[in-house]
Amino acid sequence: MKKWVGLLLSIMMVFTLTACGGGNSAAPADTGSTTTNEQATDHEAASDELVPEDGASLVVWESKEARPFVEAIAKEFTAKYNVPVKYEEVAAPDQVNKLVNDGPAGIAADIVVFPHDNLGKAVTAGLILPNDYFEEKSRAENSELAVNASSYEDVLYGYPRSVETLIMFYNKDLVPEAPKTMEEVMELSKTMNDVKNKKYTYMWEMGNFYYDYMFLATTGGYIFGGEGSDKNDIGLNNEGAIKGATFLQQFAKQVLPLTTSDATGDVKKALFTSGKLALNIDGPWAIPDLKASGINLGAAPIPSIEGQPSKTFSGVKSWYVNSYTKYPNAAKLFAEFASTKEAQLKNYELTGVVPANKEAAADSKVASDPFTVAVLEQFKNSYPMPAIPEMGSVWSPMAAGLADVLNKGKDPKAALDNAVQQIKDANK
Repeated sequence: MKKWVGLLLSIMMVFTLTACGGGNSAAPADTGSTTTNEQATDHEAASDELVPEDGASLVVWESKEARPFVEAIAKEFTAKYNVPVKYEEVAAPDQVNKLVNDGPAGIAADIVVFPHDNLGKAVTAGLILPNDYFEEKSRAENSELAVNASSYEDVLYGYPRSVETLIMFYNKDLVPEAPKTMEEVMELSKTMNDVKNKKYTYMWEMGNFYYDYMFLATTGGYIFGGEGSDKNDIGLNNEGAIKGATFLQQFAKQVLPLTTSDATGDVKKALFTSGKLALNIDGPWAIPDLKASGINLGAAPIPSIEGQPSKTFSGVKSWYVNSYTKYPNAAKLFAEFASTKEAQLKNYELTGVVPANKEAAADSKVASDPFTVAVLEQFKNSYPMPAIPEMGSVWSPMAAGLADVLNKGKDPKAALDNAVQQIKDANK
């Protein structure tokens, strides 16, 4: 023990002598220690604060409808952080596919926005960064559903922005009270439809599986089992789905005798705002334009199908940071800045999107609005779109299969079997 103590004292004396006489630039003994500690503390504090990179500038991809908000929040962000932000119009559903090529090429946006069903594809391709620095804040402030939808394999990637699902808008001058069942809609169409003069009772985007899915899901169909995580369990041609597709075929023949290419979003909007369509199926993104049209507008949940509440798709849109960005700090700061309670309320006021932030959703501006209430009511009966990469192989086969059912009168079972086989082949 004495030998060890002696050795330790010798070592300490060597270090002490070296520190005192080792260099001409050494700080004076009475001030050096204090100065060094203060500098270390300051450096540690600075490292805990996320700051933009020197010379940072950002590009944001967002849809056409979101432009007013993006430009407004970009202006505020630039004023606070002195980082220029440029807006580029790219539709949300197209962003991940575009990011696949543009990301590695270094020409993609730094911050993107897309529906959560594309998240799995983006993560497995290494296209986005986790929401690490602001994770705790994002989890605490946003709805659990929004946070879960913005996560993949328990890792949070998104900065939740908004929630959405389809609802039914109606012209109160044509239909004073919203029908509660599809059977009521069919009865109304017998007297209200005037195909020759392009007047219709009820319209949805027939060629878009996002809209058609409700008919299959309400009667027992589903995309993937395991709450959307089991790619090998596809329920789009089960007994419930076939029953729903059969009802859809009969319903469309009676209510909307058009081809899928004739019932587009633009056609539907033009007919509704001109008073030639009574009931219009659309999402919260349509609220600002429909309010501005001047029609006597109402909103309600989707009518039930064969006695069951209609089960629509629901989605969560979040901001995501491109993993190839040159300015990850600045990009993360913008994503968080644009998803705060205040930002989501501004987004709601400017574009009508329903906030994911819990306090923003409870704000009187949101909770007292009948259109938002309709979205939240329908949201209770919604089905979150699966986020696994295999979801990307669902859209086209199902749209084509249901187009055969609606346009050609094809047997629903045969059409769905064919579509499901295409999905399986694509996901092998």
